[in-house]
Amino acid sequence: MTVRVVLASGSPRRHELLCQIGVSFATRVPDIDESPHCGERPADYVRRVAREKATAAHPGPDELVIAADTTVDVDSSILAKPADAVEAAAMLRTLSGRTHLVHTGVSMHRAGHELTDVCSSSVEFVPLDETTIDWYIATGEPFGKAGAYGIQGKASLFIEEIEGDYFNIMGLPIRLVYELSV
Repeated sequence: MTVRVVLASGSPRRHELLCQIGVSFATRVPDIDESPHCGERPADYVRRVAREKATAAHPGPDELVIAADTTVDVDSSILAKPADAVEAAAMLRTLSGRTHLVHTGVSMHRAGHELTDVCSSSVEFVPLDETTIDWYIATGEPFGKAGAYGIQGKASLFIEEIEGDYFNIMGLPIRLVYELSV
């Protein structure tokens, strides 16, 4: 039986990463409520949301569904996608000159079986001044990204050090996807 891979995500970065490693797939964007539950820890949040996305994609018997969710964790608080420029600026000020965690939950569903795990990486930002924050927001890049930045873009200028999986910070830890699929 041939297995059809389905990416349960509309993320252009996840799409790009799977294409980069030669995976052929269809895209099925699930419609779920991604609001954190009261008191939910960031790593638990991404694990739950990834699992819910995979389930909501309604995997068929010959499909392998890959779902993921990424968040930025500062002092055990979730920094989701900013709603506007004011929120993006506040997030960037919070990240400025300090280290934070990026968690990505990955959930894979196939033939009634589910494997879900979380990859975490540490990212240290250089101090950011208001001019730099304003410039970055004006690029439009902070929007649609957890923590108001994309490491693969212009925000790469802000990165002092990373520890862990770079692709996790982009939104899909490729190594974890591979480990869960074998």
